[in-house]
Amino acid sequence: MIDIEQLNFEKSDGLIPAIVQDAQTDKVLMLGFMNKEAISKTLEERKVTFFSRTKNRLWTKGETSGNFLHLVSMKSDCDNDTLLVKVNPVGEVCHTGSDTCFDETNEASNFLWHLERVIQHRKANPKEGAYTSKLFERGMNKIAQKVGEEAVELVIEAKDNNDVLFLNEAADLMYHYLVLLTAKGKSLKDVVAVLQERHKEK
Repeated sequence: MIDIEQLNFEKSDGLIPAIVQDAQTDKVLMLGFMNKEAISKTLEERKVTFFSRTKNRLWTKGETSGNFLHLVSMKSDCDNDTLLVKVNPVGEVCHTGSDTCFDETNEASNFLWHLERVIQHRKANPKEGAYTSKLFERGMNKIAQKVGEEAVELVIEAKDNNDVLFLNEAADLMYHYLVLLTAKGKSLKDVVAVLQERHKEK
């Protein structure tokens, strides 16, 4: 993913700025600083760890709040002195309670991406009585079964002329499909990447 030895830590006394970006929405979430140990721990544990200049120690984002930044990718810039860290965040990123440290709402421009984020959050933070949480509790077999059931119901409605019922079944299938992707540890971006690759081949 990245060669730590190629990074230039000299400009900032052993530290390197890390721009943190949401891998799903592309929203910039925060800026932190990393040293070699922080980068190594991030790559090993897949949870973003910084070097806290105020605490003078390594600090894993979410270690007290539970709002971890799950690593998706890490790249350096052309000068090897700045990092771009793409993540899947759990909950709010800023200590103020804001989605980002720039007081912005972290929403995708496409509602499907937003819905997927809600489902991912529900998986990481189960809510008693919530339907999505119940699905995750029941496990992969139940989730896959629901996708199959909704697909059959959509096919049945496609043969009739009731647009309301057809669209509702289509929405049910899409929702359960997103739950299945999340349960498998995948996302819409993973599926889009496959489609884009197929498109190139044509």
